Amino acid sequence: MRAVVLDKIASVTLNARLAREVKVCDEYACREGDVIAVRILTRKSTYNTLELPTGRFSALKPGDVIAGCLGHRRALQGYAGRIPEKLATGDRINVLNLGGVLGICTSVNPDIGQPFECEVLGQVLHFPWLGERVGVPANIGYSLPPLATKLELRGIPVVAVVGTCMNAGKTQACQALVQEFTRRRLRVAAAKATGVSLRRDILGMEDSGASPVIMFTDFGTVTTQRANAPALTRSMLNRLAAERVDVIVLELGDGLLGDYGVDAILEAEDIRASFSAMALAATDPVAAWGGIERLKREYNITPDIITGPATDNAAGTDLLRDRMGAVGLNARTSGTEFASAMLKAAGITAAEGAGHGS
Repeated sequence: MRAVVLDKIASVTLNARLAREVKVCDEYACREGDVIAVRILTRKSTYNTLELPTGRFSALKPGDVIAGCLGHRRALQGYAGRIPEKLATGDRINVLNLGGVLGICTSVNPDIGQPFECEVLGQVLHFPWLGERVGVPANIGYSLPPLATKLELRGIPVVAVVGTCMNAGKTQACQALVQEFTRRRLRVAAAKATGVSLRRDILGMEDSGASPVIMFTDFGTVTTQRANAPALTRSMLNRLAAERVDVIVLELGDGLLGDYGVDAILEAEDIRASFSAMALAATDPVAAWGGIERLKREYNITPDIITGPATDNAAGTDLLRDRMGAVGLNARTSGTEFASAMLKAAGITAAEGAGHGS
């Protein structure tokens, strides 16, 4: 056991509540969520920052000592990578995302270049027993309660936003909904149910007026997948519903055909039935068509509104209306109309909402 002083702490480690100086060892279990100290070895000019627990972003440079968590990622517009089967101090691994997820990169998107290469410095230790110098491997899922098996919404409506893929405008849509709902004196909570750990999206929803906000990382999960996404979603919705808010805005991260468990959530009848309204964020009209068809065919869901880049101007919204019979409203340029349409679809009025949060 030895001490390591961290220059930067990644947001993915938030549950571990790390101090600037940590104790590390040379034994690695290589589990998802294990907190690892590494030294940055390379330099990047793009995709070169780290999200800190505060939500701020800090540029990484060679020599920086950081703490992150082992996890996997499969992002079309980012990196794909896996948890190493074994590790030793001095090994090389990669930073797979801005939140500080660490692993072995297996595929690169050319737009963001090669990932940071890191030298493994040690497994960070946690000391759970007061007054004893007995350390156990730090993991963001340590001592958390089991995930929920039953959905308990207490009658609170859920407005969901799903996308055709990453960067389709889901978070912008959620922020627009939160802001407009809040302006109408509704008490809004928000959650991000799927994806890879990065707090930026829920912090943006918090900045727009949501309180409380929550995401899967708060339940000890670095990266969601089919096996855990439904239980994580139930746990998030239950916790937010217990706050007696008026409405919950739920972002299903990634896309309908991604690897992070969106499909498993939509397959879960109890979760699917809890959605009072759904918006589909699509990158283009063809993506919108495919998303609508998949939602209808696989899950018997008809999205209420189409948003995202497919609705950036009349060329897109006209195609949606004329070819698909779908309503397109852009969350960026027509946020008020978008939110009004979603409230109407969900059957929510400000007067009704005021009762839940009181």
